[in-house]
Amino acid sequence: MPATRVHLVRHGEVNNPDRILYGRLDGFGLTDRGHHMAAQLGEFFADNPVSRVVASPLLRAQQTATPIAEVSGVELDVDDRVIEGTNIFQGTRVSRKTLLQRPSVWPKLVNPWKPSWGEPYRAIVQRMLEAMDSAWDSVDSGEVVIVSHQLPIWMVHRHVAGQPLPHSPQARRCTLGSVTSFEKTNTDWREVSYAEPVAGLLEGAVDLGAV
Repeated sequence: MPATRVHLVRHGEVNNPDRILYGRLDGFGLTDRGHHMAAQLGEFFADNPVSRVVASPLLRAQQTATPIAEVSGVELDVDDRVIEGTNIFQGTRVSRKTLLQRPSVWPKLVNPWKPSWGEPYRAIVQRMLEAMDSAWDSVDSGEVVIVSHQLPIWMVHRHVAGQPLPHSPQARRCTLGSVTSFEKTNTDWREVSYAEPVAGLLEGAVDLGAV
């Protein structure tokens, strides 16, 4: 028997004092609030039959996953396929105003359907589904937790829901520390729940830097 459920968890609040788009940059770990979020996520999964915990190779994801792995009594595994998407604006402060003031980047903004400024949405979906399939088949029973990032998780949600992949980032339902859960029948994934276990810590949290 494979897993019974796969949970896609978004990392906690990130220490980003310059408020840049950090993307895949190294060294962006959790704030104190983010560590509290991670601890609460560990408590959230404490009574679940978690058989495996997987995280993106980025520091913020691994720090979020560690309490979940510890409370579940399993080793933390890393899967490069659940990393944040690429983005040409990584390392910069991005706003509509700053983009309009930089004509040199306008050619990178012409195709929001791909998108032209970063990793294709379809490529993100493909690698995330491959990681979820692998996770599903990697255990004999129980649940698998995968700690990833907002855009990859949202791409899986939209794909499974049959929605177009292009979207407004402001409309993503994927808060810090959120849990989007899926089950698999034959080869088809379906979303079964969405939860915000750290909702009490979201007020005042800084959620900038996601691609």
